[in-house]
Amino acid sequence: MISIRALRKSFRAQHGRVDALRSIDLEVAEGEFCVLLGPSGCGKTTTLRCVAGLERPDAGEIEIAGRLVNSPERRVYMPTERRELGMVFQSYAIWPHMSVFQNVAFPLTQGRTRYSKSDIAERVEKALKRVQLDSLGERPATDLSGGQQQRVAMARAMVTEPKILLMDEPLSNLDARLREQMRVELRKITKSIGVTTLYVTHDQAEALSLGDRVCVMNAGEILQIGPPHDVYQKPASLFVAQFVGEMNFVDGTARAKDLVDSPLGAIAAAVPDSVKPGAAVTLAIRPEHVQIAAASSGGVADTIGKVTSKNYLGDAALLEVEVNGVMLLAKIAGDTKLCVGQQAIVDLPAQRWQVFGQAR
Repeated sequence: MISIRALRKSFRAQHGRVDALRSIDLEVAEGEFCVLLGPSGCGKTTTLRCVAGLERPDAGEIEIAGRLVNSPERRVYMPTERRELGMVFQSYAIWPHMSVFQNVAFPLTQGRTRYSKSDIAERVEKALKRVQLDSLGERPATDLSGGQQQRVAMARAMVTEPKILLMDEPLSNLDARLREQMRVELRKITKSIGVTTLYVTHDQAEALSLGDRVCVMNAGEILQIGPPHDVYQKPASLFVAQFVGEMNFVDGTARAKDLVDSPLGAIAAAVPDSVKPGAAVTLAIRPEHVQIAAASSGGVADTIGKVTSKNYLGDAALLEVEVNGVMLLAKIAGDTKLCVGQQAIVDLPAQRWQVFGQAR
């Protein structure tokens, strides 16, 4: 449905040229919810704006539903209004002098295609029902909560029944609880109508919970594309491991293809083929994979640590444990009787370690 090939875009800044996109390639299938995830300045919004036609790329091509909409080489540029897109942005852009109905109807009354009054009423009613605002059509937009205003923006984006829905951090202005609720609703709505969605966010939890696939970006490049589970469990690079979720990192030295020396001792872990014996590496393990238990006075264990902090999170407890001068985070489901200052047995499953080469 969306095909991006060798997309490049640069900007002129006070300190010189900024390469916002460096030969981006991306395919988004029909009906797929694809999330562009990355820090500020990574190029995710520029990619979205190029797809929307709000930015013109310097090189590369963009196809939407088999139609070429951008190609500087072929001198092709299709205006935004002809791309059959729906767009939702961080600011809701709700007109305060209009009712909910009038806001949602705006693309139908002011767009290129003209609709009859009955058709407009039917389409608006259908769009509002999708976002569960069908009883609020006559309410002034200013009387709505933040979450309701965001739903109005979503209904307005979908009222023309676009093939593509583009969303640029649409939930970032909502409070934490409402944001979680809207994630669930957004997923339901997009799946129920089968719209192809390209979604931009810097929020890792949002990306993992919403996306069929997550595309991690940094410095104008795509570093990894895959299902949320793969991106979280098998990060392709040290940057992805650092950016997506919490992770413990330990410096080490590769001794062999399956062994790394570290302050925690010799760690049995698969070393990438590109890393030679004697090279510096970074070991990584998720907090939920660090297993700890109270150390009995007479017991003997290979790895003993000391609990230095404890935070109760409701559904889990997050403990910081010092082992041989290395601080490790351990996330335990529920609560634990372990206390600060207490010694603990630390189990670091070999299959949970990941090894990354260090940049020279």
